[in-house]
Amino acid sequence: MTVRTTAMDSPVRQHSLREHNLALVLRRVATSARPLSRADVAAATGLTRATVSTLVDDLVAGGLLCELDPVPRAGVGRPATGLALSPRGPCGLGLEINVDYLAACVTDLSGTVRHQIIRHVDQRDRPAPDALAAVAELAADAAQVAVAEHLPIAGAALAVPGLVRQHGDGGGTVHVAPNLGWRDVDVPAKLGELPLRVENEANLAALGELQAGEPDPEASPSFIYVSGEIGIGSGIVLDGQLYRGAHGWGGEFGHLTIDANGPRCHCGARGCLEQYAGQDAILRAAGVPLTDPAGAGPAGLDRIQRLAQSGDPAMLGALRAAGTALGIALAAAVNLLDVDAVVLGGSFAPLAPWLVTPVEEELATRVITAGWSRVAVRPSALGPEATVVGAARSVIRDVLAHPAAWLATQP
Repeated sequence: MTVRTTAMDSPVRQHSLREHNLALVLRRVATSARPLSRADVAAATGLTRATVSTLVDDLVAGGLLCELDPVPRAGVGRPATGLALSPRGPCGLGLEINVDYLAACVTDLSGTVRHQIIRHVDQRDRPAPDALAAVAELAADAAQVAVAEHLPIAGAALAVPGLVRQHGDGGGTVHVAPNLGWRDVDVPAKLGELPLRVENEANLAALGELQAGEPDPEASPSFIYVSGEIGIGSGIVLDGQLYRGAHGWGGEFGHLTIDANGPRCHCGARGCLEQYAGQDAILRAAGVPLTDPAGAGPAGLDRIQRLAQSGDPAMLGALRAAGTALGIALAAAVNLLDVDAVVLGGSFAPLAPWLVTPVEEELATRVITAGWSRVAVRPSALGPEATVVGAARSVIRDVLAHPAAWLATQP
């Protein structure tokens, strides 16, 4: 009989114990609604006060925690010094390459956005090296802002709308990004001097949404985040963890088949969801030519919203049809995964007033448990910027989960 060993079967070394306890203390402070004293942290974690004091000293010296004014005490004794995430601690740099724009974002340790820029540039016929060079320029501008605010950059994450295989040493290969026209594009492990991770855009948006909705550190939500742009992707969160699939390619929601004899998709198949609910598909269904400057590119979403708000019958019909197609695909996913909620992100977030009703109608009809278990449908808490914010926050998430790695880089 073959016995498979796991991490639980391995002895815990002293340095591993310290790494674990550093993360435990930092996480406790990070998830608290109020500043905590060292004694509070010791009581909450079960560590001794002496151990907590040593760990806190290391976290303060490494710029991850800061000491605040004394925490008020209800009883007698001297007030204790409060602890909080350092506003001058390491920040995350999020980057995004999408079909009709580039974006960059800097978030601090608390996840607060300190800088964000979106540059509207059509990427559909742009060679991959040119797009990567353009996003590198955007990253350099964002890095200058971080330096000016005395925020050391811990790393960068790049979001792309395609299938990504991450490399063990960072970077990754974009095997296919149909709406960009990319195939087998290698993204380096560094952007200048910064370590870079490349990831699917919907996965990073889902991680951002998970962090935005995590007031309870014990909560383990399950939801499908659906990102609507020119294409459609999704991030699947099960019990508080991002589901990536066997190869890291889980969540290609836009290529679920709505009609096997439907229109040809950029991926080569027919009748994909993108051809019914993507931004270009909505514009076409409403009779807005994609060659119209007011209908194509970055102005497309604004055009959809304006026509819908004015009560234009063609646009209202197009949005309802898009919501129906989206609901059919989501019902299949909900039946398969048994999630609690559906989050509409990307361009679907501002279009939620017109999409939610047809989506809910399809879920009520097609989800087998609909009679006794309701699936919530809501717009993204982060709105259309969820992907680039989620990319930046994914860097911070890694720092908070593995503070010892950050401390090892400090002089």
